[in-house]
Amino acid sequence: MRTLQLQSLAKAVTLALVLAGAGAGMGIGVASAQAQTHAHDGPDAVKLQLDAGRKWATDEPLRTGMSRIRGLVAPQLGAAHAGKLSAAQYAALASSIENEVAGIVANCKLEPKADAMLHVVIMEIGTGTDAMAGKTPGVAPAEGLVHVATAVNEYRRFFQHPGLAAIPVAH
Repeated sequence: MRTLQLQSLAKAVTLALVLAGAGAGMGIGVASAQAQTHAHDGPDAVKLQLDAGRKWATDEPLRTGMSRIRGLVAPQLGAAHAGKLSAAQYAALASSIENEVAGIVANCKLEPKADAMLHVVIMEIGTGTDAMAGKTPGVAPAEGLVHVATAVNEYRRFFQHPGLAAIPVAH
């Protein structure tokens, strides 16, 4: 579990640097500011929690992106559990998920505390997509897909997103 936390941190720092560079090059100030804000966080710096007992507020870009990620992940779990997805299919799925995450980061405008909570979810999604893409030695792509599904379920648990159904992750 500690290895996945460290991998999550590494992914978040890499994503932050990429988005900061993209933001500077393309004028995406929001993505750059968000990425720079969270690039310094340590593996235990922020843990998911409710906002004084309530779910965190969301905005339309976040809800749209997370719904799309759910739509990408949920239909593939059965095939993943059955061993029917190829490495290329996992890599393509990981890329699609990463594109949705990039859209969320570029367009989502949450208050700072909610944003910090969202970045915990984004780190976990990144850990999963790395495994799916074969970038995490010793972690099967199917495990990465389950990790992404679990991150979406955690998002659902801590953020206001009416109508977003849980993803069944059990075999």
